[in-house]
Amino acid sequence: MSDRTPAGQFLDAAIDLLQRVRDEEAGAIAAAGTLLADTVADGGRLFAFGAGHSSLAAQDLVYRAGGLALMNLLTVPGAVGVDVTPATLGSALERVDGLATAVLDASPLRAGDALVIVSLSGRNALPVEMAIHARSLGARVIGVTSVAYATRTTSRHSSGTFLKDHCDVVLDSRIAVGDAELTLDDVPAPFAPASTVVTTALLQAVMATTAATLADRGIEPPLLRSGNVDGGHDWNARVFEQYRDRIFYLH
Repeated sequence: MSDRTPAGQFLDAAIDLLQRVRDEEAGAIAAAGTLLADTVADGGRLFAFGAGHSSLAAQDLVYRAGGLALMNLLTVPGAVGVDVTPATLGSALERVDGLATAVLDASPLRAGDALVIVSLSGRNALPVEMAIHARSLGARVIGVTSVAYATRTTSRHSSGTFLKDHCDVVLDSRIAVGDAELTLDDVPAPFAPASTVVTTALLQAVMATTAATLADRGIEPPLLRSGNVDGGHDWNARVFEQYRDRIFYLH
């Protein structure tokens, strides 16, 4: 029997979206996982970036039990989550031309690295410029976005393009424009966003693919273990030592 409470409806909507990306994005997930495995095998470094709430999925990849130790968070001051006051400043910074170029030029990212860029709309200057400039530096880019925004909104980048137009691999989260799954007659605005649930799941599917691909090639995936299980800290210390020149969150 279907649960028609708002909670049940939201969970059903999230499950439907997860099933869609499982079925419709399988090829892109495999391609993204292979790209990251290639980067690790070739000695490259891994970075993830997201602005505002898109940063949540990027942060979930970094220093994560069960995750790849080599994934580093690329940050733009003031644009990581809602940790600035006023919170609207972060949204304003996403529209500033030149900011992404300045951040990348001051970052460790170089040719041969891979950068995951998370942006639900993919329309703001920051993620678009980030992808363009990263590729000009010789890095490969995986974009995680809702492609629907490119047909329902206009770009805020001077080129008139979207994040999806500047990626080596695009993962489409299939999130509807507006990112709200529920409506009620007596609630004046749509509500219950699912982008974080879906985007995080998409990226963890990519990480799983990366780890399995490396193992298939005879390369031990540089995975972290939970520090809350016996032996976890010793395991992680070994991984940190082995890959210390490719991990930047320890410095």
